[in-house]
Amino acid sequence: MPTIVISPLNVINFQNGGGHFWVYMQYAQGLLQSGCEVYWMEGFRSNGDDEADRALLSPFLERMKRFGLGDNLILYPTVGSSAATGLPEKYVGLKPPEAESIFERADLLLNFNYVIAPELLARFRRTAMVDTDPGLLQFWISRDQLSAPRHNYHFTTGETVGRPAARFPDCGRKWIHVRPPVCLECWPYIFEPRAEAFTTVSNWDSDDWIVDRDEVYENTKRVAFLEFADLPRLTAQPLELALYLRTEKDFQDSHDLEARGWRIRHSREAAGTPEAYQDYIQSSRGEFSCAKRSCMKFRNAWVSDRTLCYLASGKPAVVQHTGPSSFLPNGEGMFRFSTSQEAAQAFQSINNDYAKHSRAARRIVEMFFDAKQTVREILGHTL
Repeated sequence: MPTIVISPLNVINFQNGGGHFWVYMQYAQGLLQSGCEVYWMEGFRSNGDDEADRALLSPFLERMKRFGLGDNLILYPTVGSSAATGLPEKYVGLKPPEAESIFERADLLLNFNYVIAPELLARFRRTAMVDTDPGLLQFWISRDQLSAPRHNYHFTTGETVGRPAARFPDCGRKWIHVRPPVCLECWPYIFEPRAEAFTTVSNWDSDDWIVDRDEVYENTKRVAFLEFADLPRLTAQPLELALYLRTEKDFQDSHDLEARGWRIRHSREAAGTPEAYQDYIQSSRGEFSCAKRSCMKFRNAWVSDRTLCYLASGKPAVVQHTGPSSFLPNGEGMFRFSTSQEAAQAFQSINNDYAKHSRAARRIVEMFFDAKQTVREILGHTL
């Protein structure tokens, strides 16, 4: 039985990120179902207050028990910068020699933390990084905006990464392609023809910018959705956005969208925990979502891990076209739009035969995105 340590980023501290938790848990569950011994290793930001740390960790620890990882956690506090240096000085519930013995006997570190401390990385005899930001990660590295240490293996969920069609460099690394996973057992098919709204869950932060040599642009879902702000006027299909809102400007944008016919909910209330996130998706009629501008510029055929959760649940997806794909379908279960008119037509097609498109949505993930298949490919390359 292989021992795999996975290293997610910012799950513990992002208490309102129900969907963020699922990004990494899909891999963990796929590994568990494939017979692996799995450890979850994560640093969390601490202000040095033990009582505050216990309050922060308590819901996370309870949740991990339910997912079968309660006894296999390697958690350590960090202070200050998210770019850690050196080995952790202490761990939660483990002595340093106990944690380090796990590192030494592990068959693989499956790392999602681009800024992992090189000293910690070096304690593992076999390491693999997973690129969940295809195009962006390579852009950051090539512009010296991110220093991501080299691993033994580099996996990417981007269809064009490292290939001639890519509009961005490969950074001198060999990229192995895998498809983003969804755990089919955790996300069962639920057919509910009475479900009303097409929904999505999204951050609305306006602080994400691309800074290139001769170009600067806001790279947010805010900009992406505002391009389609008048879509409700083209369709009778109810559309709802569960948005992570923080600033006064965010709330002003949400009021403007409501005036144009959108339903707006705060994501912290609708999908702020992994359980609520799942309930929200499974009670939706389908997903409508846009892509960040970087996806449109890079044409990386990106598909969201969130969209996979909708599809697995039998919820058809109407999502923005992010470039040609060798396998992503368009027109049955999943519709890839470029204009508001195409999106409106997709809603009509789905509602004309909702049962057919609901079944097709599930088939898409069964064929292409089963977590067990994704982790088998990773293990096949690395072990």
